Amino acid sequence: MLLTPDVVFSDSVISNIVAQIDQKTLIAKMSLLRLSPVDPNSFSRPDDVKVTHMDLELDVNFQSQTLSGHVVLSVEKVNADAKVLILDSRDISVTTVRDFDSKAALNFHIDSSVEQTFGQKLEIEAPAQNRFKIIVEYCTSTKATALQWLSLEQTSGKKHPFLFSQCQAIHCRSMIPCQDTPSNKVTYNAKITAPKELNVLMSAIKDAEVVNVGDKNVHSFRQPVLIPTYLVAIVSGDLQSRQIGPRSHVWAEPDVLDRAAYEFAETESMLSTAEDVCGPYVWGVYDLLVLPPSFPFGGMENPCLTFVTPTMIAGDRSLVDLIAHEITHSWTGNLVTNSNFEHFWLNEGFTVFIERKIAGRLHGEATRNFSAIGGKKELAYAIETLGADNQLTCLIPDLSGIDPDDAFSTVPYEKGQTFLWYLEDIVGGVAEFDPFLKSYIANFQYRSIVTDDFVKYLKHYFKDTPAAAAALEKVDWDTWFHKPGMPVVIHKYDDTLAKACAALCEKWCVWNAKGCVEPAPFSMEDMESLSAGQRQEFLAQLLIAEPLTKAAIEKMQSIYNFNEVKNCEILFRWLRLCLKAEYEEGVPLAIKFATSQGRMKYVRPIFRDLYNWEATRQRAIDAYEKSKDQWMYVCAYTVGKDLHLIK
Repeated sequence: MLLTPDVVFSDSVISNIVAQIDQKTLIAKMSLLRLSPVDPNSFSRPDDVKVTHMDLELDVNFQSQTLSGHVVLSVEKVNADAKVLILDSRDISVTTVRDFDSKAALNFHIDSSVEQTFGQKLEIEAPAQNRFKIIVEYCTSTKATALQWLSLEQTSGKKHPFLFSQCQAIHCRSMIPCQDTPSNKVTYNAKITAPKELNVLMSAIKDAEVVNVGDKNVHSFRQPVLIPTYLVAIVSGDLQSRQIGPRSHVWAEPDVLDRAAYEFAETESMLSTAEDVCGPYVWGVYDLLVLPPSFPFGGMENPCLTFVTPTMIAGDRSLVDLIAHEITHSWTGNLVTNSNFEHFWLNEGFTVFIERKIAGRLHGEATRNFSAIGGKKELAYAIETLGADNQLTCLIPDLSGIDPDDAFSTVPYEKGQTFLWYLEDIVGGVAEFDPFLKSYIANFQYRSIVTDDFVKYLKHYFKDTPAAAAALEKVDWDTWFHKPGMPVVIHKYDDTLAKACAALCEKWCVWNAKGCVEPAPFSMEDMESLSAGQRQEFLAQLLIAEPLTKAAIEKMQSIYNFNEVKNCEILFRWLRLCLKAEYEEGVPLAIKFATSQGRMKYVRPIFRDLYNWEATRQRAIDAYEKSKDQWMYVCAYTVGKDLHLIK
């Protein structure tokens, strides 16, 4: 059976279960049970014994493609009678566990008999005292899902190898034996040894002094702000930096650095605007790291060092609004964190909502609305892909027995922001809701919360505002949180900036329906009159219209030359439009685009489109087999599932 979050099995109940069913059945049953009463995707029990701080000393070995060394865990008993510290691990080789002070060996056991989806449970004998430190000597596996090892040929400069990590959602356990649940937060320090010709960065503040030891250097870091383990990050490669603001540098391989510095020059403006909305920035520095193309996301909000995809570098700053999203995570996600990934909308829905507020303040409220219009289309596509009755389209899905990677979609982002916009409307609008947002962040900062914490605080905040309080009492919370499919209420967005896109879309659809009679009533001036965002929206509207004929696609390419566009958001939609029209000439370019980088937002829909077109299905599978080892685990895994090659 599937357990609800508040159900906890006592030892006696577990014993009765064991007595009544055989071991094979027990293993099958346990795979369906929530592993922890606070997190369905973690073995760890910080509600019993919690880790408060980590000290890492690791060596980066490109030859063996491993990290090896130790972690010192500072531990505190919540339950004074607890006898075991439980950690998450995945394919980690633990050699010894010792009490840090006495150096005495501690018994430990890695249990891999019950559940493979979430790795292995590491149980360690807990010393008698309520506060203690233990040292765990270990080595990662070459299969570590958090780590991407790139040969020098896979980098931009092609001179040195490259390492980067991606720990969200539950991959830190393959890099560090830890309590890999966002319900618990830690601080950390680190000393990382790497080849002296390579730099090392982490999601932390780097000490200026680098110590040379033979042919290697030791780099030191400190992260004094509490974070969930999925925000621990490491990168090593041929990296240089350029200052782009009073508290920001951009890091990249040398041949990318100039373009990156130009692209992200407006970072401080976004950061300052975010502070106006959210409150003080507590992390000290805000640096950006441009990763190689195999990075699977648009960005990852690692504290002090946001990871970004090189697909953002369009040459004209037309895609830098993504930085506003990652900056916003400094408050919503990093400072106020979902307690587990069933409540992921608390991270992403809030971040999208506030990101668009930042865009509205910088570029006008019509821009905020225009972005939400595009987001609604992406939400509709995600729900259509997953299925409108799929419980993973609920704002709060049940992730018992489900890897968060399998549940990942636009739903928590766009359905979450739609819900927050609805709440903003009913409590009185921006003037009433903006102060609440700042108060909410201040109240829950440094903590991990669930949705009910948010709801209670929202009602408390507006309890002395009669109209808002009355409106909140009428909200159908259960439907919003637990009904799959599209949101029950969607704000009527200002479509001022979308009208020109709709008009041009309609013009093409009419011409297409009439047989593409020449002369075509279009010219390059159509595109010159639209912003980059409007060009994206024009193509997005065509994607949900009746498919264009091949003749229309050929004419559009001859006039607008979308094949050569540098903006990946525009190119992505154009290539999907070609595939929707079953335009054979577009297939090689679509495959090249989808395999030249590993950003899942682009790769997965294109491979789905190729798979769904029977004539290109085998070409999609062949392209996947050639490219999967160049991608990070999460991309290769999810695309493999999209192609029905992985169950």
